[in-house]
Amino acid sequence: MSETVEETFEGEIRRKVVRKTFKISETSSSTTTTTMTTPAKLYGKDLSEYDEVDVEELLSQLSPEEINILAKEVDPDDSFLPPSQRTSYECDKNPTGPLNRKKLIEHINKQALETPDKPELKPYVPGTIRGKKWIPPPPPQRELDAEEQIAIDMGDEYDTALSDATQEEIIDLAAILGFHSMMNQDQYHASLLNKGQPVGLGWDGITKASTQKIFPQDPPNKTDVDQTIKQVKDDDHKLIDLNWNNIKNISDEKFEELFNALPSNTHLETLSLTNVGLTDRCALKLAEALEHNNTIRVVNVETNFISPPVIVKLIKALLKTKSVEEFRASNQRSQVLGNKIEMEITQLVEQNPTLLRLGLHLEYNDARHRVASHLQRNIDTIRKDLELRLQFRFFNNLHRKTPLIK
Repeated sequence: MSETVEETFEGEIRRKVVRKTFKISETSSSTTTTTMTTPAKLYGKDLSEYDEVDVEELLSQLSPEEINILAKEVDPDDSFLPPSQRTSYECDKNPTGPLNRKKLIEHINKQALETPDKPELKPYVPGTIRGKKWIPPPPPQRELDAEEQIAIDMGDEYDTALSDATQEEIIDLAAILGFHSMMNQDQYHASLLNKGQPVGLGWDGITKASTQKIFPQDPPNKTDVDQTIKQVKDDDHKLIDLNWNNIKNISDEKFEELFNALPSNTHLETLSLTNVGLTDRCALKLAEALEHNNTIRVVNVETNFISPPVIVKLIKALLKTKSVEEFRASNQRSQVLGNKIEMEITQLVEQNPTLLRLGLHLEYNDARHRVASHLQRNIDTIRKDLELRLQFRFFNNLHRKTPLIK
């Protein structure tokens, strides 16, 4: 009679359990030799006499209950066995129904509330110390000797000044020296702003939560989009500052009309397009317009959806006319530009002799340092040119006022 699938599986489990227990290695599929790799003694008993024992014969003499007890003693590391047979936990109860998480939590809470607390062996008495109080050991003698040897002589002048200084002056000195751990936040900011130390806050003072300052919201931008576009097209000399900040739902067609009119405009100096939903498609139109405009000095496109490559194209467009002095494009869709983009921006900025301010977050120190150095160099150059012009004008006026001596 052939074996069933369950009997074959049960026999395989038995062999795996015994193999795990006694470290058995099979030499062939038909014959099984037992090689004891366990220590010579187990629980104080010598195991050398069991070297030639037939394991299959031993297993045939065990009952199913004994096989289960033997299986519980080991945890076979075999992923082909189901988890219920790899662990020693067994639950013989049949499920009462499908899992209901809400009822299960309610039952657990009910059992916790109905279960009485275990009585204490000794009742709690306030102020009574139970057991032995822990006393920290004294520090080693080496640390005491090191503390005694450390002595700083700052001179009579500094010793007198520090001995006569008040607590508020000592706190101010600690803030200046950067000892942040010696004071709280209110004391540190009061020292920096020179507002005087808060009353009642010494070295052991507790900082309380300050009342939040409520600032009124900015009024909505009531700029008429269509009217400003018409003024830009007509080159109105009254329109010097165009501010569309925070205006919602401006269509791409409106942006294109504005940017197409910028090259022919000769009076607009400031273009502010913050938080208007500007995308890459419209930003490319702006880059083309900046290449042909000679009067715009400030361009602000912060808080929009411009990608890093398009920001590079905008900065590259500033090199065409070299008239823009301030360009701001921070807080875009991508918070991190990347090393490659930052290096391209740095090279473009270093080629621009008129750019004075760049509102853009650069992550790498090399890019930040090079951009800051070049912008400072541009500012110094403009300042020198302005001084030379003022000197030339002064001497020119002085020469006109001086009478000619014949």
